[in-house]
Amino acid sequence: MSRLARFGGMAGGVAGGVLMEGARRLAQGKRPRLGDLLLTPGNVSKVTNRLAEMRGAAMKVGQLLSMDAGDVLPAELAEILGRLRADAEPMPKAQVQAVLDRQWGRGWEKRFDYFSFRPLAAASIGQVHRAQTTDGRDLAVKVQYPGVRQSIDSDVDNVATLLRIVNIVPPGLDVAPLLAEGKRQLHEEADYEREGRYLRRFGELLVEDPAFIVPAMHDDLTTPDVLAMSFVKSRPIEELGQAPQEERDRIATRLIDLAFRELFRFHLMQTDPNLANYRYEPESGKIVLLDFGATRAFSPELGQLYRRLTEAAIRGDAAGAEAEMTAIGYFDGATAPDIREAVISMFMMGTEGLRTGGIYDFTDTAMLDELRTRAETLAADRAVLPLPPIDALFLQRKFGGLYLLARRLRARVDVGTLIAGLDENAPGGIRR
Repeated sequence: MSRLARFGGMAGGVAGGVLMEGARRLAQGKRPRLGDLLLTPGNVSKVTNRLAEMRGAAMKVGQLLSMDAGDVLPAELAEILGRLRADAEPMPKAQVQAVLDRQWGRGWEKRFDYFSFRPLAAASIGQVHRAQTTDGRDLAVKVQYPGVRQSIDSDVDNVATLLRIVNIVPPGLDVAPLLAEGKRQLHEEADYEREGRYLRRFGELLVEDPAFIVPAMHDDLTTPDVLAMSFVKSRPIEELGQAPQEERDRIATRLIDLAFRELFRFHLMQTDPNLANYRYEPESGKIVLLDFGATRAFSPELGQLYRRLTEAAIRGDAAGAEAEMTAIGYFDGATAPDIREAVISMFMMGTEGLRTGGIYDFTDTAMLDELRTRAETLAADRAVLPLPPIDALFLQRKFGGLYLLARRLRARVDVGTLIAGLDENAPGGIRR
């Protein structure tokens, strides 16, 4: 009831902002559009602040919007929404104590020489604390916010309603399958024992790869609401924006390479490219991988479809790409020919980096600007595309996020060579 009231207050605050902004523009002799009034920085700030206070699935949906929209949003709105990637309201000490009492039993403090109640980070469904056990282990302990599981379904439904109210969702688009899948994934992310299993699995897959560090899981302190892992001293990866060009190129290359291996070799992918999930160990130059709650398994058959789609993109074969995209499920018999043509054209433009025959410079904004213009044209026409399979959406999210990360690092990567050099038969997908 309290969370529902907060959503109501959020909607009321947005409505008040619309009235005030509309009155201001009318006084200036302008004829404002509803969409312009709804998506003002003031209104987005109201929504952002409330979602950060609520945490849980409400904040998670906001994170997805801010990250997946990427550079398509106006710079002011993207900056405001970007707060949701890291800024949740942390739990007070008494609340952390209560959660750990339930999960570890009263007197758990005797197992620790040190436990910091001040979190290192506070995200959408949990926060991370530094701790040292009496047997000498240095740990990062992720503690889930109370009530997250119970609020997931209603939060997703309420955020979806809010999006419809502000006219972001096209009226002809059936988002029910997407919402159902979103709820399922959030329930999986809220299971820290499941995340721990994938943490261990990626540690096994990358044990011989010198580019990465995966923290070790500690089973004796891990429960569905608490995940204990080894602490790795590291820095946010975006701080590398001022590093030498060679180092920025290396980091982006290794992350894109890993994503290709996840899809084509492991058939298992960490699908959340949030910047906070990648860190950097200065002493070794290794990339630290965090947060495996959004890990998703893909069938080898889907990997083969995407390999053929990638090969068509490398050849510049638009007809071949259309055939593979249809097989994946991006189009169906009801897709209008002009929509199909527009999407294929955008795909071929977006995969330019696979055909350059050399280094692709992620700082070149010409392609991104053109894609933004075309996407805005489709959105202005309220064009309704068939909802792709859920697996395709998660893959799209991962590679889109990596593109934005490489762009932030101002990296230059030989993407085509990465694809060509991948040996599917090598153990763990290590390059030949």
